[in-house]
Amino acid sequence: MPPANGNPGPGPNVESLVQGLAPLGSFLSFSPPKIGPLEIAAVTEALSSGWITTGPRADEFERAMSGHLGTPGALAVSSCTAALHLGLKVMGLGPGQAIVTSPLTFVSTAHAAVYNGARPLLSDVSADTGNLDPDRLSDFLEKECHPGPDGLPVHGKTNLAVKALVPVHYGGHPADLPALWEIAQRHNLGILEDAAHALGSSLGGLPVGHPGHRPAGASGLPSLAAFSFYATKNIATGEGGLLTSLDPAPLARARRLSAYGISDARRIWDRYAPQGTWAYDVEEVGFKCNFTDIQAALGLAQMSRFREFQDQRATNAAIWARALSPLGDLVELPAVRPGAGHSWHLFPLRLRTRALKIGRDHFIMALKALNIGTSVMFIPIHFHGCYRDLAVPGDGSLATAEDFFSREVSLPLSPAHPPEAIAEAAELVARLLARHAR
Repeated sequence: MPPANGNPGPGPNVESLVQGLAPLGSFLSFSPPKIGPLEIAAVTEALSSGWITTGPRADEFERAMSGHLGTPGALAVSSCTAALHLGLKVMGLGPGQAIVTSPLTFVSTAHAAVYNGARPLLSDVSADTGNLDPDRLSDFLEKECHPGPDGLPVHGKTNLAVKALVPVHYGGHPADLPALWEIAQRHNLGILEDAAHALGSSLGGLPVGHPGHRPAGASGLPSLAAFSFYATKNIATGEGGLLTSLDPAPLARARRLSAYGISDARRIWDRYAPQGTWAYDVEEVGFKCNFTDIQAALGLAQMSRFREFQDQRATNAAIWARALSPLGDLVELPAVRPGAGHSWHLFPLRLRTRALKIGRDHFIMALKALNIGTSVMFIPIHFHGCYRDLAVPGDGSLATAEDFFSREVSLPLSPAHPPEAIAEAAELVARLLARHAR
């Protein structure tokens, strides 16, 4: 198992790795948000309004996101993790059941199943995009599962009934939704898209989360998507997430659950207004994961600049690609399949380690010494202590995800970085790679 703790172990000291290369004049951080006077003014106005928790701005933000994605509705919540948790809850996931998801994601994707008393199961990814591989997923459901009495696939090793697929749009490249929906229909499964990276992603010209991705023949199957507005995401509200559903009933229940289970949760903020009332009913045990008007004010300001942000991300990605594409024998650049609109949340570079005298972790150390911030996306789910039972070490069933992780470095893309800064960093990375070629 490759090291997952950031410690590269024995090797050359960092000074020798970067000798003769001048670092950038200041540190290029991995993914800072782009915040300007518009955002500051919007948040200040919200703070001065006399109402700072869930209220009219949160309503406005939900309408704006629903319009942008083309969905019938949207629910803003405290995080994408909360959106995933609620999404699986309203899909009916519970004890004795499981989801199938990607090993190449943050643990929140798996945690959301556990929060509902269920378990995650893992299927391997495609080598080019890092997204769930439909062929391997199909094999998993047909060879490792058998039909259960309620028509759901039952995983042979765990005896868990698979309830839903949770594909991850890794890095902002959309998953193969047509193929995944074909599999979902065949096995009577709902789909909850982990779209944390995918605001701005599209497939066949339609945004991720759009109703057009669910085929007409699957209209009875749940179709939900969860988005993130965490500080590093394509729009940032500090913390925050969004749940969308193509059917109204699951979203209405998720709204109620997001506010303790209180009936008519949308109008809770009205109870302190002249037209409001103190009376309410708690219809079921819910949670506390609502979205505030402060977050909404920041989100609305960010959405008004979203096209600007996306254009800058695409420009920065193109700069990296131009600088590193001549080194194709040393690195693999992010793939973009035909028909896919990439949000460029990440630029996941993969080293061809057999062609280099430097490993991934020492490469990251060298970049840090050159004032270039990076990240690794992600430590596979089954490498974490609480999920190590999800895979048999060395059996090869998740080999592609493991290889992807062992060679991956995510490079800075944020629109907060001007193109000139990205270009300077890209030239430095190219020189570092060329120096360490075998």
